[in-house]
Amino acid sequence: MSNADQLIAHTLGITEDRVTDGLEYQSIREWDSLGHVSLMVAIEEAYGVEVDDDLTLELRSVAAIRGFAAARNAEGTTREGADRTAAGGTVRGVAETPAKAPAGRRTVHRGLEGVVFDQTAVTRIDGAAGTLEYRGYSIHDLAEQASFEEVAHLLVHGELPDAAALEAFAKQLSAARELPQPVLDLARSLAHAHPMDALRTCVSALGAHAPRRAAGTDESYDEAREAGIELIARIPMIVAAHHAFRSGREPLRPAEGATHAEAFLTVLLGERPTPAAVRFIDKGFIVHADHSSNASAFTARVAIGCRAGMTAALTAAVAAFAGSVHGGAAERVVGLIDRVGTPENAEAHVAAVQGRGEPVMGFGHRVYRTEDPRVRHLRSTVVELSQERGDTGGLDILDAVAAAMSPYGRHGVAANVDLYAGLAYRLLGLPDDLAVPLFAVGRTPGWVAQALEQQSNNVLIRPLLDYVGPQGRTYPGADAR
Repeated sequence: MSNADQLIAHTLGITEDRVTDGLEYQSIREWDSLGHVSLMVAIEEAYGVEVDDDLTLELRSVAAIRGFAAARNAEGTTREGADRTAAGGTVRGVAETPAKAPAGRRTVHRGLEGVVFDQTAVTRIDGAAGTLEYRGYSIHDLAEQASFEEVAHLLVHGELPDAAALEAFAKQLSAARELPQPVLDLARSLAHAHPMDALRTCVSALGAHAPRRAAGTDESYDEAREAGIELIARIPMIVAAHHAFRSGREPLRPAEGATHAEAFLTVLLGERPTPAAVRFIDKGFIVHADHSSNASAFTARVAIGCRAGMTAALTAAVAAFAGSVHGGAAERVVGLIDRVGTPENAEAHVAAVQGRGEPVMGFGHRVYRTEDPRVRHLRSTVVELSQERGDTGGLDILDAVAAAMSPYGRHGVAANVDLYAGLAYRLLGLPDDLAVPLFAVGRTPGWVAQALEQQSNNVLIRPLLDYVGPQGRTYPGADAR
């Protein structure tokens, strides 16, 4: 077993017997995007080199890392296989290239990483530049100048609304907020359940209380769009009503003319929200609204591709979103504040977590190589909420952790959208398990927009699997097993 193998095993948290030439990025759960970044940082420290973006892409298999390590170890006696750049000191030492699929076998793209499966006009992400745009508009302009209603209209209808269209859209959302009584009763019966389980179940139930289509017909584009707008209005009401029931109170009726954020917070908190709370929720919903082909949006597209209806597609999206490596991560990030305890502990906490080969929650993103452009907006509202509440303790801890993580920023392990959101929910007096459903409420217009785009030029999404199991086996009788 070589030192390179030990480094890989330790960093990924796997046993050394699993480190084989066939092991590569995304081939096991432990070697995900964050695991790869940790591996690159470990290589930098072990071999005293700077791993740039190109080398990060090259060192995506055990074979490639072994080749790199061999070239580095031989560098003292030969330069073969190595290429040190004069300016940056970066070393090219990849003597072997990643293993290719054997002849006759398909190349497998685990996780479909890097696979472009369609075109879109909804959201543009440039991970290298830290750019996020909805329909061509910068997230920075939208977060600072637009309302949630304007952004939801932009995503669903394709353009920002004029005054008349905005008023009509706001009225449409307001009129659709009321939940069918059976769905309210269902939310009440699920008061014991996790909010995401209750949300998934109640969204599915909405489909059972929608108008029935004629047998043998599929949902039209217009029907899907109207169903989507209803879901944008009703999903927040499900989350808020469920929280009211489990808090032992009946949901309040929002004031006439309340904005989307005001209405949601009124039902959720059981009282009229403060202006700072409304600004946080409105801005949070905007920056969470869409993120291109993320796992839950892809799930919604797959469902629509099968010609399932909008409500079914969003039920599937909610289910995918709850996973711990997708939206579910937001709930786990909140505990970071408790684990660190004080700002002075931040550096030691980061070192300890990195030493165990574990990710620091709230940092790193599969897409962004520099800044996650959503973070600055969430942090600014957390600053406002902290000052309003006279409590900056949590903010100070998260800022200290961000400073301790700054050396990892150039590998894309910068603060992500989850870091500050959970603290804001705590400042609003909300329990940690609402972090994920509140994210889902904001994401709903994006799911609707992605589903509508899929339906407008629909195709069944049906990738392949490369079968590697046994073949042609003889069926044994029960007494032979």
